[in-house]
Amino acid sequence: MSTSHQNNRPTLRPTRFSITLFAALMGVLFGALIGNSIASADTPATLDPQPVAIINATVHPVSDAVIEKGTVLFASGKIVAVGSDVPIPEDARVIDASGQHVYPGFIHGQSILGLSEISRTTESTDVQELGEINPMIRAQVAYHPASEHLSVAAVHGITTVVPTPSGSLIAGMPAAMMTDGWTWEEMTIREKLGMVIEWPSTASRERMERQLQQLDDALDKTRRYQQARAASDQLAPEQHPMDLRWEALLPVVGREMPVFLSVGDLRQIQAAVAWAERQQVRVVLVGNRHLDRVAELLAEKQIPVMLTGVIGGPAHAWEGYDAGYTVAARLHRAGVSFCIAGDTGAANAYRLAHHAAAAVAFGLPVDQALKAITLDAARILGIDDVLGSLQPGKDATVVISDGHPLEIRTKNQQVFIRGRSIDMTDKHRRLYERYLEKHRHQHIAEPAPSDDRR
Repeated sequence: MSTSHQNNRPTLRPTRFSITLFAALMGVLFGALIGNSIASADTPATLDPQPVAIINATVHPVSDAVIEKGTVLFASGKIVAVGSDVPIPEDARVIDASGQHVYPGFIHGQSILGLSEISRTTESTDVQELGEINPMIRAQVAYHPASEHLSVAAVHGITTVVPTPSGSLIAGMPAAMMTDGWTWEEMTIREKLGMVIEWPSTASRERMERQLQQLDDALDKTRRYQQARAASDQLAPEQHPMDLRWEALLPVVGREMPVFLSVGDLRQIQAAVAWAERQQVRVVLVGNRHLDRVAELLAEKQIPVMLTGVIGGPAHAWEGYDAGYTVAARLHRAGVSFCIAGDTGAANAYRLAHHAAAAVAFGLPVDQALKAITLDAARILGIDDVLGSLQPGKDATVVISDGHPLEIRTKNQQVFIRGRSIDMTDKHRRLYERYLEKHRHQHIAEPAPSDDRR
């Protein structure tokens, strides 16, 4: 370090050597952190070259009745046959699942899983962009394939997640992603599932009106842009300049793409339904409170709902303790199409089945709860042609468990994602075994094994 004296106060100035040394030390530290992360990360699975037959299991196709002593046969990542009398190829790898259950992988419809690693660390979180109008944002590009949270979710049966941008009035487009793979491109099941719009809060009337005007202006500009582009195509070579914002919104005004509208209180819900009808756009309401209070209206207008969580306390002092738990059952009784998305946060995304089970405890039929995180979720997201149920032709995304999938003490024995048998050792298991070994070294009696290690 060199020093200079000015006003009798020493000022430290870094030399070239000190900068180089600091950079080298930081490089070593960063390399060690990355190395540890890579060493502890789970290796993505590879596709089994031979057919796989799961036999003698209780099979839950979801789209049909439960099959006792059933068989699920898949090859090349696709389901070939499901039933009680399925011929098994001679070269198939046979898994005897006697006394176990087989069901389709769970679908988490809205989460920041894959977009956020440590919530308090800005550098590891990428869920929003600057500005209010960002329809061109594609969430899958920011998806982190080596996230520790992904393997935890996958081991718990969540095989498909929908990373969702937020923080803007028009936040962008979510995508359906696998929870196991090497790159975001490989893990993308389907992109551009819809357009995320966060409905303006009613807390400030002035801000609400300004944002509503921004929404109307965005769709109006998109329609004008559509007309201008169509006219310029006929008057080539004078082309109307492309604008990525309005290009992204074209499928919305054309009713090809739904709008995922995040809503909170009753006034927001009613205003959002009226706005969607006025703008003639397809809409899915996303929230976890008060939606049951307008259930008849939603059923009449055939507006689907994505419940962002069931477990939680009341939002208002005047609500009962079970306000959030009973919404799913009330929507079901009213005939509203809905799915359950669970926790938005990455660290708690694995609890998706817990939310569905909680809804069962407060009146939702068991079969409907299972559909809410499989087939109905796939239908609302527009991916039911490849996921959501065990049917020939769909992806071989399958879970084998030792009990019913909604029973909290159930443990998954093996998870297949597109026919690939994933590593069932996640971060939770590694930490469990690490500290169990610590007790062994300290000569403490080994604790009795727990049915619920998580």
